[in-house]
Amino acid sequence: MEKGPILERLTAMREFVRQLRRYQAASFEEFLSDPTLRAAVERFFQLAIEAVLDISAMLCRALGLRRPGEGRESIIALGRAGVLPMDFAERFAPVASFRNILVHEYLRIDPKIVYEKLQTGLGDFEEFARHVARALRGKEK
Repeated sequence: MEKGPILERLTAMREFVRQLRRYQAASFEEFLSDPTLRAAVERFFQLAIEAVLDISAMLCRALGLRRPGEGRESIIALGRAGVLPMDFAERFAPVASFRNILVHEYLRIDPKIVYEKLQTGLGDFEEFARHVARALRGKEK
């Protein structure tokens, strides 16, 4: 398995999440009233999710898993393969739909949902990173 590209994206994802953490101190009112802040949060979420989806697809290919059709399916496939705990994979997979809203349905973005994800959803990215790192270490043996 070629780990370099996966590790590169894992590092990038962690940096995007680190940037998102910087914005958690903003109140919802500040978030609503500052379009630059909202745009930064949305973009860092999009980038973090893109990294997750890239990593998931790469791992699916490397493990010889059935080619998933869309991003959420690749996360579920990693759950079925034991790379991610299945309950976590099922809980985290909808992040792909959030990415689709950020990219394709940007006129429908609900600031309340983005703010809520900013306040409560970043740990899922960190958990994903821990499981992937563990899986990569296991492949060294």
